[in-house]
Amino acid sequence: MSDLSPKLLPVGYQSRSATTADVHAVHCLITACETELHGRATTGSDRVAADLSLPGLEPKSDTVLLRDSRGELAGWGWVKRRRATVHVHPDHRGQGLGSSLLAWAEARAWQLGSDRIAQTVSDSDHAAIALLRSSGYSRLVTEWLLEIAMPVEPEVPQPSAGITVRPFRPGDEQAAYQLTEDAFDEWQQRRKTYPEWAGHTVERATFEPAASPVAFAEGQMVGAVLSLDVPGNDEGYVERVAVRRDHRNRGIARLLLREAFRTFYHQGKQTCTLWTHSDTGALSLYERIGMTVRRSSTVYAKALAAG
Repeated sequence: MSDLSPKLLPVGYQSRSATTADVHAVHCLITACETELHGRATTGSDRVAADLSLPGLEPKSDTVLLRDSRGELAGWGWVKRRRATVHVHPDHRGQGLGSSLLAWAEARAWQLGSDRIAQTVSDSDHAAIALLRSSGYSRLVTEWLLEIAMPVEPEVPQPSAGITVRPFRPGDEQAAYQLTEDAFDEWQQRRKTYPEWAGHTVERATFEPAASPVAFAEGQMVGAVLSLDVPGNDEGYVERVAVRRDHRNRGIARLLLREAFRTFYHQGKQTCTLWTHSDTGALSLYERIGMTVRRSSTVYAKALAAG
């Protein structure tokens, strides 16, 4: 079980593992955290469900919820191999819950056989950064949330010779998986399995095929943009961008992104966003098509040792 030892928890708090029945409560917790830090929430409940359904993640041992004496959700966390996520509700900060969750995450990662652990923290969350730095974590990579305003319909360039573009449709899943994972292999530490990849892209309830254009050359998929349409969010969101190595520098990424932006514009969206990070080297590409940095986050990592 993932319960924290009472010695690790402040008086009045209890812990238990998470289940799929907790998705709504966890989403409300994350929404409160994001709203307090950034003035708006960007994480959908389907992202929480996808995290809890990650292949290889055992909710009974790899997740934890913290509740106060009234039963209110005060914090939560999960660990999968070297990755961890921790959130503490703004109303419960300053109680030591972040330290408790961090200690639990490190212990669980070690039990899973990992010699390192990493988590992403917003650069606006100064308290969390201070906790990580004081606990021996160091900066690994920078992530940026980019945005583009769409006051008028975005212009879409013509495809280069031999390239055809159409929206994503059923049957494209395996080709898109192969394409995006091949592209991401250049910087990601571990290739995702298909179920893990699909759970965060094409199988999410918010996946938007109409705003997910794919490019073909000689019948083979050579480029893809996979997008999400989160309910209650007035922005479009691009989850994945990939172009096959031998077809880069032909304007395919720019073409597909602008096609996605135009689709979201026709759906009434005035802004579109996406995340990228320093290992991809793609920041300049997005800036060239008119995107700007809204905010940033940092991945912090720590080497683990027995005890």
